[in-house]
Amino acid sequence: MTAELGFVHRFEPGSSQATLLLLHGTGGNEHDLIGLARELSPTAKLLSPRGKVLENGAARFFRRLAMGVFDEADLKAQAADLARFVKDAAERYGFDPGRVYALGYSNGANMAAALMLLHPQALAGGVLLRPLLPLEPPTLPNLQGKAAFLAAGRRDPWAPGERVEALARRLEQAGAEVELRWQNGGHELHPEELEAAQDWLARHLA
Repeated sequence: MTAELGFVHRFEPGSSQATLLLLHGTGGNEHDLIGLARELSPTAKLLSPRGKVLENGAARFFRRLAMGVFDEADLKAQAADLARFVKDAAERYGFDPGRVYALGYSNGANMAAALMLLHPQALAGGVLLRPLLPLEPPTLPNLQGKAAFLAAGRRDPWAPGERVEALARRLEQAGAEVELRWQNGGHELHPEELEAAQDWLARHLA
C-alpha cells in the first residue's frame, strides 16, 4: 500500500497483459476488492485506489448530495484526477495503459461509468456491479472496440432500473459492446452473476 501518485492505493503484479482497476463501494478501501478480483481474474495485474471523498467518514470516489443525486462538478473533477492517476500508475508500474479494465461496485461502478463516458482513453472496458448512469456526458465519446459488463438488481433501491438501462444505452450509442445482466435481487451480489463476470473477464482479458 502506498499514498504515491495522489491516491492511497495497492498494486498487485500479475502475469496477464491486462490490468484491473478496482473501484470500491461507499465505505470501502483499496483492500476491499482484491480477493474478489483474484477470484474473477487470477492472472491480471491489480491497481486498487482508495476514493478521496469522505461522506461521514466513509470513502467514496465522488460526492453525492442525496440518495441518487450526485455532485456533477465534483464527479467530473474526481474522474479527471482518477484518469490521470491511471496514466501515471501505468508509467510507474510498467503496465499497458491500453489494457486497463475496471472492476467496480456501486459508487466505484458509477465512477467506472464516468471514466468511460468522460475519459474513454483511461479504460478498455470493465465489469460494473450495480451501476447507473452517473451523469449525461456533454458529448458521446467514441467507445468503439470497448466493452462493458453491467450487473444490476431488479429490486435495487440504489440503482433504479431506468438509470441502469440509460447507462447501457449511452455506452451502446457511443459504440461499446454492452452486456447487461439482471438479477432478481437488490444491491447485494449473487454467485451466479459473479460467475458470469468471471466468464466475461476471461473472454476480454485473454
